[in-house]
Amino acid sequence: MYKNSTLLVLLLLASRCLFAQSAGSPIWALRAESNKAIARHDANGIVRDMLPDYSIVTGRGQHVNGKDSVYTFWQKTLKTMPEVLYIRTPTAIVISKNDSLAWEVGQWTAEHSYSKGGSYSAMWRKTGNAWKLAAELFVSLEK
Repeated sequence: MYKNSTLLVLLLLASRCLFAQSAGSPIWALRAESNKAIARHDANGIVRDMLPDYSIVTGRGQHVNGKDSVYTFWQKTLKTMPEVLYIRTPTAIVISKNDSLAWEVGQWTAEHSYSKGGSYSAMWRKTGNAWKLAAELFVSLEK
């Protein structure tokens, strides 16, 4: 009986993980597009899917608030570090039960930057039928 209960719990947890990842597939695609925009050094593309009141804490602990300020931040970053590359790789995306919020966690890597990478989390908000970034927190864990 104990083995059957344990198996049932494991199956339920696995199905929840599969739902979270498959339901988050639009966010996976948006993250991939954002990574491509960084690789192209396209500040407009980087901020395209951010809410106007978007907020970020960078891997160095710098706070930047507002989509317009983040756009300026990216322009300056790309100008002062012309070879920089950041890649964010989600490990999980969980959609809220009412389909209005999502939580993304993953790892980020960098080339030609102050750090080689670390961990991050992101909050997404659904507006109409589109997912938009509300906030991101990056933690630099590698030198």
